[in-house]
Order: sequence, then C-alpha cells, then structure tokens
Amino acid sequence: MEMQQSDFDRLLFFEHARKTAEATYSSDPLDADNLTRWGGALLELSQFQNVPDSKKMIEDSISKLEEALTINPKKHDTLWCLGNAYTSQAFLNPDQEEAKVSFDKASEYFQQAADEDPANELYLKSLEVTAKAPELHSEIHKHGFAQQAAGTAGPSTSSSTKTQKKKKSSDLKYDIFGWIILAVGIVAWVGLAKSHPPPPPPPLR
Repeated sequence: MEMQQSDFDRLLFFEHARKTAEATYSSDPLDADNLTRWGGALLELSQFQNVPDSKKMIEDSISKLEEALTINPKKHDTLWCLGNAYTSQAFLNPDQEEAKVSFDKASEYFQQAADEDPANELYLKSLEVTAKAPELHSEIHKHGFAQQAAGTAGPSTSSSTKTQKKKKSSDLKYDIFGWIILAVGIVAWVGLAKSHPPPPPPPLR
C-alpha cells in the first residue's frame, strides 16, 4: 500500500519524537511528560506496522504510559493516552472476551482522565465512544479482520486477489487506528511542539 505524503510526514515526526523521548529518558527517567510523549509516539507508530509488530509496539506504549503514572498518578493526558492504547490493543485482539478486558481498562482510564479534567470534551467523547467499541469490534472481526490479526489468512490462488485482500484489510486497519488514535496524535504533537518546535516549512514557490 502506497503511503500518502501526510502519513509519511507523521511517520517521520513520531519516529523523531520517539528517539527524542528515548534520549531524554536516559538523562531524566522521572519526567512523566517525556514518558507520556514516548508512549504517545509509540502508539502512533504502531499504525504503520504489520499486526504482530503493532501489538508489540502498543505493549511498549502501555509500559511507558504506566511508568509515567507511577511518577504522576493524576496526569490526565497520560490516563487518556493509556485508554487509547488499551482500545487499540482490544481492536487487534480477535478474542472477544480478551478484547472486552482491554475495553474495560480503557474505559476506566478514560473515566479517570475525565475525573481529573472534567471540562475536557475529548475525554468525555472518548468515554462515550468506548462504550460502543465492543459492538464495533465484533463487526470488524466478523468481516475477516480477525484472520489478519491472528495471521491465519489462507493463501490465495490469485496474486491479484491476494493483493486486493491485503489492501482491503490494510485500509480497514488504518480506518480502525485512525478512529482510535487521531486525537492521540494531536495531543502528542502539541506536547512535542511546545518542547521542540519543528523547523519552519520551506517557502512556497
């Protein structure tokens, strides 16, 4: 699947954010903001991976965000990012019962984030959307995403059909992730822009 320029830019941006956070962590491991940015960047980068790598990256993201919460348990943006990470994890899990456990955790974190910052509409919206997520999960997995997530898609006789199938499931994956993670990107982007302003864009000709 060809990557659009905007996706490529996001990939570069969040890869840079991940490396910056990693470097900052080695000099200051108790910076909860930095750990949150690191977790957010990993969550964004997980969109660009195949399913097994994506799952691994989401687990790494959860680990960084949980570490940030041990430093500052009331940090609402971290709580909210963690809710997104568990939502992403749930969508990639074809097992409905296991996915429900992740959705429940996500819901708890969104609720905590909303409790800490009650005026934040994004947190309230996330909480509302998570209530509908299990239903969406079963719809998605009914349509064959489960096979791809489990890596059990059977071989196709025609390579063009295979490519089409792959593109379709890939597009579906981007749709799911886009729905879940778009706002994480905005938060991480804003947080990172505050601490590391990006270089100015080249002048238009």
